[in-house]
Parts: sequence; structure tokens; C-alpha cells
Amino acid sequence: QVQLVESGGDLVQPGGSLRLSCAASGFTSVYSAIGWFRQAPGKEREGVSCISSGGGVIYYADSVKGRFSISRDKAKNTVYLQMNSLKPEDTGVYYCATALTSNCPYKYDYWGQGTQVTVSS
Repeated sequence: QVQLVESGGDLVQPGGSLRLSCAASGFTSVYSAIGWFRQAPGKEREGVSCISSGGGVIYYADSVKGRFSISRDKAKNTVYLQMNSLKPEDTGVYYCATALTSNCPYKYDYWGQGTQVTVSS
């Protein structure tokens, strides 16, 4: 059974940092692209980043380029999203997802439950 569990969300001040984790089970995440998404209150869900199965292809939304970094730990079957220089507009529920494809897909089939990130002073 494919399962994704996010963690690491918290309340942080503007300019601060957080590292989100996406722990995968039921499949070997290193063989699958993993995407990060977020949804702010009253807004549609948006894609934040994606890493291909081999890590050779990485995408970032323009709004997070230069501040966020995606990576994976093969041994832990976990994908991370390092978020630096956080802004209030980064606030939202962050989700990781996969479609069990090697490349970043247009549509994702499996989603985690989300973790809340709040950037506020």
C-alpha cells in the first residue's frame, strides 16, 4: 500500500527556515518522482517542486526558486524540502505526492495528509 507521510511543518518567523520530510512506504521512492505542493487558505493548490526518480531533473515554482531545495535520502526512503528565507506568502498546508513514475508527472495519484507551515511574526 502506497503511503506518504509529511512532517516538519511549524510556525516560523519571516526569514526563518524549515525542513519538511516526506516519508514513503509501500514503494521504493528512489524509483519514483516525488512532488511537493502547497495550498494556502482560500487558494488553489499549487506545485512547489518536484524531483525525478534519479534526482537528475528538479523543478521549482518561480515563487520559491533560490529559497527552497528538494532532495532525497535513499536509505530512509524520504524526500525533503528545505525552505529558507520564508515569507508570509509561503504559509499553507504542504503535501507530497507521487504517481509512481520516474519523471515528474502532470497528474499525481497518491498524496500525503499534509503538514501546516505558518510564516508569521
